[in-house]
Amino acid sequence: MDGTLVDTEPYWMRAETDLVAAHGGVWTHEDCMSVVGSGLWDSARLLQERGVKLEADEIVQRLTDLVQEQLAEHGVPWRPGARELLRELKDAAVPTALVTMSVGRMAHQIIELIDFPAFDTVVSGDMVAQSKPHPEAYLQAAGALGVAPEECIAIEDSAPGIASAVASGAVSIAVPHQIQLPESDQYSLWPTLAGRGLSDLNEVYGERVFAAESRRVVLEEDASR
Repeated sequence: MDGTLVDTEPYWMRAETDLVAAHGGVWTHEDCMSVVGSGLWDSARLLQERGVKLEADEIVQRLTDLVQEQLAEHGVPWRPGARELLRELKDAAVPTALVTMSVGRMAHQIIELIDFPAFDTVVSGDMVAQSKPHPEAYLQAAGALGVAPEECIAIEDSAPGIASAVASGAVSIAVPHQIQLPESDQYSLWPTLAGRGLSDLNEVYGERVFAAESRRVVLEEDASR
């Protein structure tokens, strides 16, 4: 969600900076970058190290409140092409899941601000025991949609996010935002979602499935020699 569909990362950065400053600490831009894509409770532990004298649950609540206030004031800051792609998927009756490490109340606030029913299910950070880069959230989402992870396409913007998607077995597409991601044979790399549609997703899915099948055949041939 954050950084892939909506550009809320600046909201999170402001919230983190203000919270640390209120406790007499310093939160740098590098600190902000270090937690992009991470689970909120992982971020909370780092904020505690920077002097925030609150329990992790309270930190998560405070940060979420601050970001939700900015969302209510400024609306949904869509990433380029994200709304258009979601709209095309819904028009084509493609099941969709929102997989985010933000807590459920913020995820649902975003969804309620979208002017069409964009998602069939939501998996949020407070619904899983292990946050990204662990694949739990994507595995849970695939189960909720009633399909195998390998039948899904996951779109992510961060290193923890794309690692989670790849580990789940989903066909994965990285669309970097705040932090650049390297090229990899484990995922496809797109500079933006602008101009991308269902046909592009189908093409990536076909290429990845074909490549996986080719590798399987080669391994079986090697094993039989």
